Amino acid sequence: MFCVVNDAFRVFARRSAALLGSAWAFAGAMLVILVWLLTGPTFHFSDTWQLIINTGTTIVTFLMVFLIQNTQNRDAKAMHLKLDEIIRALKKARNELVDLEDLSDEELKKLEEQFKQLRQKAERDGTQPSRHAEPTGLR
Repeated sequence: MFCVVNDAFRVFARRSAALLGSAWAFAGAMLVILVWLLTGPTFHFSDTWQLIINTGTTIVTFLMVFLIQNTQNRDAKAMHLKLDEIIRALKKARNELVDLEDLSDEELKKLEEQFKQLRQKAERDGTQPSRHAEPTGLR
């Protein structure tokens, strides 16, 4: 049962993100705002008139957060898996770089600093950064 719900939400989130990220969806949203603005004089710019747009946009924003986060999580996971496969497949690549997303922020910062040092050394030496010069302290 959980898998069915999970799969249904995945499909719904993907389709919703594609639809709501389109130019047509933006045009539709602009049309809703325009209609709302044009009805202002009819409703004397009442509190109820304002509440309609406030409530509607709040609900849409709240729901969109979950749809966007779901699609972002899936896309990030897929990208990491693809990169991990590339690292695994390359003979000279360091397999320690697989699953870097699991490192702490401090460990990532340390690794980033080591790569900056490799680049600076290569610039000083007038060479390309070596594929074989490895930063230390991974995991």
